[in-house]
Order: sequence, then C-alpha cells, then structure tokens
Amino acid sequence: MHHYDLLGMFLAVVFGAVIGAERQLSGKAAGLRTNILICLGATIYTIVSREMGGGQTDSITRIAAQIVSGIGFLGAGAIIQDRGGVQGLTTAATIWLVASIGMACGAGFYALASVATVFAIIVLFALAPLDQWLSRFGKNHHLQKHLDEQHNSHQL
Repeated sequence: MHHYDLLGMFLAVVFGAVIGAERQLSGKAAGLRTNILICLGATIYTIVSREMGGGQTDSITRIAAQIVSGIGFLGAGAIIQDRGGVQGLTTAATIWLVASIGMACGAGFYALASVATVFAIIVLFALAPLDQWLSRFGKNHHLQKHLDEQHNSHQL
C-alpha cells in the first residue's frame, strides 16, 4: 500500500463524515456512518481496480462502472414512495455523489474530491431553506389553482 492510498482513504473518511453529518442532522436514514462507509468503500474499490489493472485502462474503467451500478442499488433502496409522493431522492443523490467523491479520493484526485465536498455542503445546507420555501410556494400555488378551478366550475 502506498502513502497516497492512505491519504485517499483518510480523505474519504473525512469527506464522507462531513456530508454524512449533514444527513444525520437532517434526520435522514443514510447518515454519518453510512456516508463514510460508502465513500471509503468506493475509494478502496478504486484503489484495488488500479492495482489489479496494472495500468490497463479497460480493467480500471470496468470496476469503476460497477461501483456506479452498485451505488445505484443503494440509492434505489433509499427512495420511498408513499401517499404524499416520493421521498429520499436527495438521500439517493447524496449516496451517488459520496461514491463519486470516494472514487476521486481513490484515484488521487484530491482537489476534485475536496471541491465536490464543499459544493455538496453548500447545496445541502445553504439550499435547504430555499428548497423548503419553493415546496411551500408550489403547494400554495397548486392549492390556489385548485380552489380557483373549483370556484369557476361552481359558477357554471
């Protein structure tokens, strides 16, 4: 194992923890430990694929593609459909993103992983109030439109 592999694994734990902490604070099922493990796992798979591939690009890309497919199953498990609509899409998208950050860590793209983590935190923390406001606005707008339609149908 190389020192840069240890650095990649360390960063994966840190970046997964930062994003996972936000998810945990938001009360989501995929919280701190889940996001750390996803990020670390993707890192390890990327390191293993690089080492096993011995520089052969096709081997590395095949394993990377399988990481993406496998993460899709985890994300699908986070999505729940109920009477009120679909829930868990942000959690599923976060799982998908955290895996990509882990892959970047495993590939040695530390700056990319760092910037992606910062952007993720901005989206998850800073845009949450805007998301809530838009949801309320959309529901109120939809309700008002429905009430107007009912009112117009009674006047006929």
